Amino acid sequence: MDKIIISPSKYVQGENAIAAIAGYVKPYGQNPMVIADDFVTGLVGETAAHSFIEANMQFSMELFGGECSRQEIDRLQVKIDDDHNDVIIGIGGGKTLDTAKAIGFYKKIPVVVVPTIASTDAPTSALAVLYTPTGQFDQYLMIPTNPTMVIMDTTIIAKAPVRLLVAGMGDALSTYFEARANAASGKPTMAGGAPTLSAQALAKLCYETLLADGLKAKIAVENNLPSKAVMNIIEANTYLSGIGFESSGLAAAHAIHNGLTQLEEAHHLFHGEKVAFGTLVQLALENAPLEEINTVLNFCHQVGLPTNLFDLGVKEIDLNKLMDVAIASCAEGETIHNMPFTVTPEAVVSAILTAHTLGLKK
Repeated sequence: MDKIIISPSKYVQGENAIAAIAGYVKPYGQNPMVIADDFVTGLVGETAAHSFIEANMQFSMELFGGECSRQEIDRLQVKIDDDHNDVIIGIGGGKTLDTAKAIGFYKKIPVVVVPTIASTDAPTSALAVLYTPTGQFDQYLMIPTNPTMVIMDTTIIAKAPVRLLVAGMGDALSTYFEARANAASGKPTMAGGAPTLSAQALAKLCYETLLADGLKAKIAVENNLPSKAVMNIIEANTYLSGIGFESSGLAAAHAIHNGLTQLEEAHHLFHGEKVAFGTLVQLALENAPLEEINTVLNFCHQVGLPTNLFDLGVKEIDLNKLMDVAIASCAEGETIHNMPFTVTPEAVVSAILTAHTLGLKK
């Protein structure tokens, strides 16, 4: 199996980066369309528009309707045809960015994604999640190329609610452990081949950066202040984790996340918060050394990530419900089958209870 690593063509991260967006976009096209929802347009629309005006570039700005649906994608494609746009820029949260990715894929034009939060590692990936207009899951759109460019304006991201940054840490926390498991099993990654040494190194650096700077970054963002730790965590949450998961592989942690969607009590949690607990379950599943599990538990306690079922919103332990979680986690095609051993629902329930019990001890 060939080794493959995939990534955006360019990654930009800096304070007030949106104020310089025209200079970054200009090499890829002269007439961009910018999509953003009403809130984000009010937050950064004027700054982006000023940058394009200063650069003497044509541009269009369109309000994003709120759902990454086929209908919204089709609507915006008509606008692109009318305005002859040659670059699509998505500014905002995941659904806005995924809509930009999908439009770029269908129109065969460069894609620039500008996250305003660092709550997941999805911005760098060659994947979009499509929903119905009413918000139900529709399908995954697997895109043959990653975004042309990712721009992280750290000034905007650092002002977002701290819980979003911490959720991003939870998503990033799984990257190294899933990469390690995937490498041991020899299963292909989302990039379509075996992991490269560089992708595995980025996954490990992601974990090391979280341990070194996670708590410091949380403290700074809680006080609406910038710091080197915040800059490092934004990069870990987005780029290191993004390249790490896509080119090194997913395993049990994300499958456990998917299984946890069976628990209605946990629906209020962000993706990364559930992935953090999934990481603890994966470590219990593979019988990782207690010292390693305690290191992860300590990190979760420091930054405020869930470490037990009660933190997820569960009121009482119901083995039947946990079996539903486990069965969903072990469904055909789930990434739990990238673990280097056979995983059964019974083993998952045991790991969930082990992680829960260890996570109660603070």
